[in-house]
Amino acid sequence: MWKTATLFLLGLIVAAAGTAAWMYFSRPELPPGFVASNGRLEANQLFIAAKRPGRVEEVLFDEGDTVEAGQVVARMNTESLEASLREAEAKSREAEDSRKVALADVAVKRATLGYAEKQYKRSQELVTKGAVSEQEAEIDYARLLANRAELVGAEARAVQTVSAIAAAKADVDRLKSEIADSVLVSPIRARIDTRLAEPGEVIGPGGRVFSALDLSDVYMYVFLPEQVTGKIALGSEARIVLDAAPGFPIRASVSYVSALAQFTPKAVETAEERHNLTFRVKLQIDRTRLREFERFVKAGIPGMGYVRFDNTAQWPDKLQPRQVDPETLWQPTGASGAPVQPPAPAPAPAPAAVPAPPAAAAPAGAPATGVAR
Repeated sequence: MWKTATLFLLGLIVAAAGTAAWMYFSRPELPPGFVASNGRLEANQLFIAAKRPGRVEEVLFDEGDTVEAGQVVARMNTESLEASLREAEAKSREAEDSRKVALADVAVKRATLGYAEKQYKRSQELVTKGAVSEQEAEIDYARLLANRAELVGAEARAVQTVSAIAAAKADVDRLKSEIADSVLVSPIRARIDTRLAEPGEVIGPGGRVFSALDLSDVYMYVFLPEQVTGKIALGSEARIVLDAAPGFPIRASVSYVSALAQFTPKAVETAEERHNLTFRVKLQIDRTRLREFERFVKAGIPGMGYVRFDNTAQWPDKLQPRQVDPETLWQPTGASGAPVQPPAPAPAPAPAAVPAPPAAAAPAGAPATGVAR
C-alpha cells in the first residue's frame, strides 16, 4: 500500500514540476526594461434593463447575436400605459374646452361690466336733473362694482385653465415617455452575452433583460510588483499574448495604474508572488483595431501581459505584432467546432496496399480570440 501511495505522490510531483517548467519555458525571455504577469481578457459588460415594472412582450435577440447602437432588442407590454395615455389625452382635451368656456365667460362679464358703467354714468346725469333719485344711482354703482368683481373672478378662472392644460399635457408627455421606454434599445454596439428574461415574464423596475459585452472595450488587468510599477507611465506600450493564440502578440497600452498597492490575488501563478505587494495595471487594446477582429473576441481567455517600462528597450522578436488579415486568420469552423483544414492529397496507392488516409484535421482549440494585431 505504501508503495502505491509513494508512486502516486511522485507522479503528482513530476506533473507539478512539468507544469511549472512548461509555464516557465513557454514565456518569451524578457530583456531588461520589461515586466510580465498573467491575466484574463476582459470586456466591458453592460445590462439592458426595463425602467418600470411590467410584463416582457418580446425578446428579439439570442445569446451571441451582435446588436447595433439604438437597435430595438426587446419590448415590454404597454396596454395599461396606453389606456392611461388615452385617459390623459381626454383630460387634456377637457382642460382645453374648459379654457374656451372660461374665456367666453370673461367676454360676457366684460360686456356686462361695460353696460353697468354706462348705466351708472346715465344715472349720475339724471340725478343732477332730478329725474333719478340718489338711491337709484347708488344701486347702479353697486351693480357696477359687482360686475367688476365678477369679471376679475372670470379672468382668474381663465388663468387657472392654462395651468390645468399644462398639467394635462405634462401627464400625456410622461406617459408617452414611459411607453417609449418600454421599447428597450441597445445603447452601444455590443454582443449579447445572456438572455436574462423571456416573453411573458414579469420583471420589476430596473429588471434586466440582457447582459451584453462592449467589444470595443477589451482589456486585461495584470498585477505588477511595486519595484517596477513606479516606472510605468500611462500610455506605456504593452503586449498581450493569449494562451489560445500564442503566436499572435496583441499590441496594447497602459490606460490605468492603481493608486493603491494591494496583495497579489490568488489568480497569480506562484505562491511567492501572492505574498508581494502589487499594483493593478490595465492593458487596453486599441478600440478601432478591435472592430476588425470582434467576431473572434471572447472574454475570460487567459494569457500573459507584458509591459515595457524602459522606452529604450527593444521588444523581443516573439513579442513583435504580426500583420494579420482577419478574413484569412482562421478557416471556417466545421460541425465539431475545430477549424477545417483542407486534407493533404493522398499518395497513389501501391498494388495490394491500402490507400493512405487524408491528413488529420487541425486539432480543436485553435485560437478563438484572434485579436491579433
